[in-house]
Amino acid sequence: MRIAVVGCGAVGSFYGAKLARDGHDVHFLLRSDYEQVRRHGVSIKSPQGDFHVRPRAARTPEEIGPTDLVLVALKSTANSELPRLIPPLVGSATAVMTLQNGLGNEQQLAKFVSPEKVLGCLCFVCLNRVAPGVIHHLDHGQVVLGELSGWPEPRTHDFATAFRHAGIPCAVSDNLARARWEKLTWNIPFNGLGVASAAGLEAFTSSSDALVEIPKTLNPCLTTDKLLASASWEKLVRELMFEVIAAARALAFNLPDSLAEKQMERTRTMGAYKASTLIDFERGQPLELETLFLEPLRQAKGAGVEVPRLERLCTVLTRLAQYRSNAFARKA
Repeated sequence: MRIAVVGCGAVGSFYGAKLARDGHDVHFLLRSDYEQVRRHGVSIKSPQGDFHVRPRAARTPEEIGPTDLVLVALKSTANSELPRLIPPLVGSATAVMTLQNGLGNEQQLAKFVSPEKVLGCLCFVCLNRVAPGVIHHLDHGQVVLGELSGWPEPRTHDFATAFRHAGIPCAVSDNLARARWEKLTWNIPFNGLGVASAAGLEAFTSSSDALVEIPKTLNPCLTTDKLLASASWEKLVRELMFEVIAAARALAFNLPDSLAEKQMERTRTMGAYKASTLIDFERGQPLELETLFLEPLRQAKGAGVEVPRLERLCTVLTRLAQYRSNAFARKA
């Protein structure tokens, strides 16, 4: 396949590199990492085995042109760029697959790409970009594919076969929206509380949003292992998981209670993992509040589900994001 990767951070680079290693014609659309990747390629450091590939590097989508598959791995905070970046990559038979977290990304693509071309890909993986063109893979790696328009098409299974051949564990979902909510049972507590821990447990103990105060000196953000090592934080993790499960059920996505324990056990193998939102926060970059937290909150409340922990989490994250933004603005 001829494949374009839009958003070559940790996720896009990892899966793009695996597909390139398997012989596909993979093009990376790059900005700051362009020279590094063009000259030296991409290196993956992984407990499954290190490897190095040389994908084609491009600065503009026009350099790449129409492809068979577009992998969208930008942060959802950059979705406003998609109408400029994606159309030059799309031909009559192109599929556009978003690897982004949260809700609403497929719908964003469908505003300017035919909905029948749009797929979602949920990535269950622990990795970080540690340097330009260098990705550290820590654990996991499975992906789940689904169609925006409904039941999986034959091409969905063809993509899954290609991914598996490239060494990417891959499943196909017949209900992409349900699969999104299943992944939110991990994303919301671990991405959210990893950042919210900077405000301390006190931010979750008062009964009024008006009493949520951000300390002048932030606490260290907690990695996944530290969230699970504390009885108080682990309790919050579980409460958030069960709120997400309740919201999903109200929306007719029948997630089992056992999913919470499954997610907890999966996380215990990750060690001291920094979720992507935590890294964005530490770097002073915009947080994916809309797709990961605020849209799920809106949908939960629209379905008539009380989600007080999620509501408080959204309040804390919004205030922390503003606090951090102001702090980095002052330094600049």
